[in-house]
Amino acid sequence: MPMTRISLQKGKPPEYLRAISDGVHRALVEAFDVPPKDRFQLIHQHEAHEMSIDPHYEAEGRSADYVFINVIAGRPRSTATKAAFYRRLVALLGEAPGLRPDDVMIVIQHSQSEDWSFSAGRQGLPGFAGSQP
Repeated sequence: MPMTRISLQKGKPPEYLRAISDGVHRALVEAFDVPPKDRFQLIHQHEAHEMSIDPHYEAEGRSADYVFINVIAGRPRSTATKAAFYRRLVALLGEAPGLRPDDVMIVIQHSQSEDWSFSAGRQGLPGFAGSQP
């Protein structure tokens, strides 16, 4: 059950934002073992002066189209699964909305089942050990 935060500079049209959202979800389903109906995302748009991103750190050069994607996952994935997810996501975002690979940064974080409550104050992730019924 990942929760994904997508951060980028303000000014993109809704279709562009939807393409990013759809690409993230598709990559999660195809390469990160996430069920198709398991979609929880927040898109944050920032003024240019609110983003301080080194344009050359581990990249040929980042542009104003830079997108930061933070996936908070409830259960750990293998290194191979994470690598496949990174590759698939960058490929999909290259197709639509046309992002350059150097403009995509991805960070995966993991949490425990007890760190989540989806509704009604019930603790835990559905289907994971330690969740309350």
